[in-house]
Amino acid sequence: QVQLVESGGGSVQAGGSLRLSCVASRYTSSGTSMAWFRQAPGKEREGVAAICTGGSNKDYADSVKARFTISQDNAKNTVSLQMNSLKPEDTAMYYCAQGPRCGPWGVWYGLSEHGYLYWSQGTQVTVSS
Repeated sequence: QVQLVESGGGSVQAGGSLRLSCVASRYTSSGTSMAWFRQAPGKEREGVAAICTGGSNKDYADSVKARFTISQDNAKNTVSLQMNSLKPEDTAMYYCAQGPRCGPWGVWYGLSEHGYLYWSQGTQVTVSS
């Protein structure tokens, strides 16, 4: 069982920034699928950003491209989501997820939640106008 603990949510005004971090109990610097998803009230959960650690695979939802950046910190077993130029429509519960092995010997699910096996409990991000 993989434990994912996230931090960094909160409230911010439109145009501001927040950084979410997710520490994984099991993590490899290469070949681990990690992603951020979000769910707003009354809406379906959607993929925001995904990374295959150590590789070139990174996916972003169109709605966050050029504003959000997903990155890894191998020394801390952490994947982070830097969120800039936040908009009220970014308001949601954000979840960190870990999927199967990716890269040359794995499968890349990108932003498809069906490929992710382990999930964090979620952190609220609220952006006011």
